[in-house]
Amino acid sequence: MTSRNTLAAVPPTAGAAGEDAPSDRARAEERARRVVGSVADAVKERLDPRTVAARVDPIGFVPALAGAAKAVVTHPGTAAKVGLGWGLDASRAGAVSALRAFGATTEGPAAVAERDPRYKDPVWEENAWYWLCRQEYTLFANRLRELAAGLELEPVTRRKIDFLVAQLIEAAAPPNWPAGSPGMVQKAFETGGRSLVRGARNALRDLVQNRGLPRQNTPGEFVVGEHLATTPGKVVYRNRLIELIQYAPQTPQVHEIPLLMSPPWINKFYIMDLAPGRSLVEWAVQHGHTVFMISYRDPDSTLRDLTVSDYLLEGPLTALDVVQEITGAPKVNVAGLCLGGTIAASMLAWLAARGDDRVNSLTLMNTLLDFTGPGILGVFTDEATVARLERTMRKDGYLPASSMKMTFDLLRATDLLWRYVEANWLQGRDPEPFDMLTWNADSTRMPAEMQAEYLRTCYIRNELAEGKLELAGERLDLQNVRQDAYVITAERDHIAPWESVYLGARRLGGTVRFVLSNSGHIAGVVNPPSPKSRHWFTETSELPESAQDWRDDATEQRASWWEDWANWAEEHGGDKVAPPPLGSDAHPPLGDAPGTYVLRS
Repeated sequence: MTSRNTLAAVPPTAGAAGEDAPSDRARAEERARRVVGSVADAVKERLDPRTVAARVDPIGFVPALAGAAKAVVTHPGTAAKVGLGWGLDASRAGAVSALRAFGATTEGPAAVAERDPRYKDPVWEENAWYWLCRQEYTLFANRLRELAAGLELEPVTRRKIDFLVAQLIEAAAPPNWPAGSPGMVQKAFETGGRSLVRGARNALRDLVQNRGLPRQNTPGEFVVGEHLATTPGKVVYRNRLIELIQYAPQTPQVHEIPLLMSPPWINKFYIMDLAPGRSLVEWAVQHGHTVFMISYRDPDSTLRDLTVSDYLLEGPLTALDVVQEITGAPKVNVAGLCLGGTIAASMLAWLAARGDDRVNSLTLMNTLLDFTGPGILGVFTDEATVARLERTMRKDGYLPASSMKMTFDLLRATDLLWRYVEANWLQGRDPEPFDMLTWNADSTRMPAEMQAEYLRTCYIRNELAEGKLELAGERLDLQNVRQDAYVITAERDHIAPWESVYLGARRLGGTVRFVLSNSGHIAGVVNPPSPKSRHWFTETSELPESAQDWRDDATEQRASWWEDWANWAEEHGGDKVAPPPLGSDAHPPLGDAPGTYVLRS
């Protein structure tokens, strides 16, 4: 930062004999003032209470807890009632546990979850101690939820308190702790105690090397370009923000209308080209599509001022121009995932505002267009939290990749954090190889300006859904997106809840095929045909006002949505023609897929 003092003029002074020239002295004094001013401003910024709060409590949990404490004090009877009930039930559970230790089969006061895989070992029923741990934990969780539900809180505070309660409940689960983990004891006996040594080593390593979090994968097991993102192709374009990959054809003929894939830039693109047999890109290429993929650069401080408009102009719009130049196709099909789907739909609305109909069809995967119900992400997207986020991003000009990863891990803490505490630290295991978790660990940074703008315009003000969002000089209206659309969502999606995706699908102005899969946010994309695959759709393209009404009328299909989408994409792919060349004179190949941007961090 530059101090105001540096703007003050330095008056010339007459120099005595033997002294420095006046101009040299003035420059030295100006440099000194600049240094002192910069240090003063840096200290002032560092000690600003708002900056300190942003560093220590970026999500604003302390004010939320203060609000909850105030609600408890205002209505102490609720807390007293919950506390008394908890104490009585806990005492009863202890008494029943003593009886079970002597062979009794008396039921406890808590009705435990039957399908929780963490408790599938019979020891949780047969051993009195572990039975008591589970009972006490269930009682604690139930009473804590009851207490939180009884508090009168503002909506923003409510979301944060409910999130904190969920995190506390997940953290308190018996398998996460030595005293409540039968798996730790069993493994220690099996290995003669070596598992305890390995677990301590793993915990110490993660404390030093992984910010105190358990590893989800072992580095080097999957290498991008060797095991992941291996579909053959060429990089045919590069600017400061994206590389564009054109994949080599794998069929004698291809559909005349090419397919441009728009991934999210929150993570690397290769979730859509994960591994052979698990790659949506490979699936599309093998079904006769000429596929192009946007690969975003992992931004650094030099890109701190990029906006959402910059991402639109230099991302999918530029890619669309290049695809058409290489293939000569008058129209292009577009498929977007998550945030990449949001920007793809925004592009179609932007083109519609200019009377441009170059896009033939739109596929949206787990994409929010209407942010009325953002799900658990609403915890991180209120105005006060975004203001704190801006302060944390001010120094480097971006949101660190580790912050993004931690946020998404907390959304599924049991699966992405605590299960690895038990396996890695308590049982001394190493993470099992899993390609999706390798991708999950390969996070990216977010430019400061873009991130704040995106959160405010979409999550806080819902401008895209309401037709108020302006990008690159145009107001966007999703009702003007009249292309046929295939909208796939996942019933267990915690990032883009399927009911919210449904609301966005109803905003589109064209014919929409809405499909629900039985997966989560990521497995909903990596969804090759398998016996476990399921999806639901209705025979009519009419989308009733209620998402549940649609679900009640939907028909289950025992197949992957990839198979359904392949038929839909074929109908929108046009005639079969000879494959176009890889690149062109204007856009010659720059290197092999997956390119260079995906390898940088």
